[in-house]
Amino acid sequence: MSIEQAQKEIDQWINTTGVRYFNELTNLGILMEEVGELSRLMVRKFGEQSFKENESEKDLADEMADVLWVLICLANQTGVDLTSALQKNFEKKNLRDAERHKKNPKLK
Repeated sequence: MSIEQAQKEIDQWINTTGVRYFNELTNLGILMEEVGELSRLMVRKFGEQSFKENESEKDLADEMADVLWVLICLANQTGVDLTSALQKNFEKKNLRDAERHKKNPKLK
């Protein structure tokens, strides 16, 4: 699925099954919650913190999809074409970082 298709399908789902979008600030709060859940899972799975006794290990892919879903909702609400935005972001990074990371002694 392309990013453009994801934006269209989420918009369609929101306007039919989901009834309507939450406002932008509500979705920002939801995005922060979802990123927190992803962070919590990653520090337990890959970091030094362990899962609690009665805490189940959640699906990492599902948590990432939740973050992406809400981010796409915000893009749809604010008129951001994520395909175009990502392409421009690549261009910016290619210009800015063309030699930067290669010359970074910490990355060798």
